[in-house]
Amino acid sequence: MSRVGKRPISIPDSIQVSVDKSKIIFKSAKTTREIETYGRVKIELQDKEIVFSAIDSTPQSKAFWGTYRALVNNIVIGLTSGFTKILEINGVGYKASVAGKTLELALGFSHPIKYPIPDGIEMSIDKNQLTIKGSDKQQVGQIAAEIRKFRPPEPYKGKGVKYIDEIIIRKAGKTAKK
Repeated sequence: MSRVGKRPISIPDSIQVSVDKSKIIFKSAKTTREIETYGRVKIELQDKEIVFSAIDSTPQSKAFWGTYRALVNNIVIGLTSGFTKILEINGVGYKASVAGKTLELALGFSHPIKYPIPDGIEMSIDKNQLTIKGSDKQQVGQIAAEIRKFRPPEPYKGKGVKYIDEIIIRKAGKTAKK
């Protein structure tokens, strides 16, 4: 029995929801999002709540039940408040800037890294912190991971790009031979 799937999702007034066979369509003031369930779960729309239920009692059906409920909940949260990831850039001479729809990173390489900002994503820089905002949780997380991958933090001095809440376990450097 899915504990996640049992809970209904309440829909705020700012979002319109419609169910078309196995597809759920969400409309807000700015964007439209949809999710296709391929008939793997039962969907019921009851007075500003979406309720999911499993089709049968197989383990795969129960897994889809909880998964689709979580995905739909992420869409509702994304359309109302959005998702944010904050990256911290540490290192002498390491910096970032946003120019139009391009993020420019100087991370100690011989050339600047130019990362195109996709539609639906906002980036802002405050001192050494890069804030990534968007309505799609998966897309925000993927972009943050791709930017972090350019220069992951190293364990000796802590230089690189890391998540704001990430803890880097530091290593001791070389010791003098006596």
